[in-house]
Amino acid sequence: MEFFTPVSKLSTDMALGTHPLATRWRLSVAPMMDWTDRHCRYFHRLLTRHTRLYTEMVTTGALLHGDVARHLRFNLEEQPLALQLGGSEPADLARAARMGADWGYDEINLNCGCPSERVQRGAFGACLMNEPALVADCVKAMVDVVDVPVTVKHRIGIDKNEDYGFARDFVGTVAQAGCGVFIVHARNAWLQGLSPKENREIPPLRYDMAYRLKQDFPSLHIVVNGGITNNADIATHLQQVDGVMLGREAYYRPWLMTEWDALFYGDAPTPPVPEVVEEAMVLYMERAFAEDGCPWYAIARHMLGLYHGRRGARLWRQVWSDHRLKPLPPREVLARAHAAMAQAAVVADHAA
Repeated sequence: MEFFTPVSKLSTDMALGTHPLATRWRLSVAPMMDWTDRHCRYFHRLLTRHTRLYTEMVTTGALLHGDVARHLRFNLEEQPLALQLGGSEPADLARAARMGADWGYDEINLNCGCPSERVQRGAFGACLMNEPALVADCVKAMVDVVDVPVTVKHRIGIDKNEDYGFARDFVGTVAQAGCGVFIVHARNAWLQGLSPKENREIPPLRYDMAYRLKQDFPSLHIVVNGGITNNADIATHLQQVDGVMLGREAYYRPWLMTEWDALFYGDAPTPPVPEVVEEAMVLYMERAFAEDGCPWYAIARHMLGLYHGRRGARLWRQVWSDHRLKPLPPREVLARAHAAMAQAAVVADHAA
């Protein structure tokens, strides 16, 4: 397992250049706090070669005053990979973006979509949509110091303001600062009265807003996010916009991603096999423990959807989630998990 270390200058042959510009943001997995860490991203990369992956949001304060390596270290296999930053001070974002570029990230993304109260107290996230000129200053500061794309993830509106002009003017202002890619979560963000979870479910989805942005800004790359759950929906959205981002659906049903390279990138590698992916993750767990003492259960939690829909999947998940097994090596847990699946199959056969 090789970690990327800082480099003085990015090569033009990085993963961003692997595909034509139009395909860079075709499919992506959303940044999700406490979920899309480097272990999760390693797992996802075993399922899809081309899908763009995003880090959890990292605040500028964490990078400027914390453990940089802990926040920015990643596995080479994860690329193409974007670093999502949270912040609202142009100078701080510029410094953080430069760190990300030096570490080898393929994209720097600014969070203008998170509605949580904690993020609001930091004066960033979705509340930044009320200050498009400030966001433009932030983007310009980052664009000036990095050679990779600076992108913005945002909502379509704030609170109950459903005026398309609000989103249009935000995008137009920020685009002038050098942002060419906008990831549009097609719901409003309600800054008061709703939890982050409720903000992902209660404000209505309005994909037409993202479509109109693409129509009004044809030279920009518009990626739609929110409530998308299957490949048919992905294909429908791609008729209107440049890309689609999935979040929790990809996390809970990761096998969905195994079809994306063939369907949406024209690449048809040998389809992965769940047992082979699981074995690769066990090897990864063993290396992670040997290199930095990372316990296997911190990694296994991300792959619990691997056998989603398969007979015995529930028992398999229970084994990998059993806190009583934490002292065991991961290969022993693997054996127990498969024994549980085999027993489930025997019981099902007898019942039939």
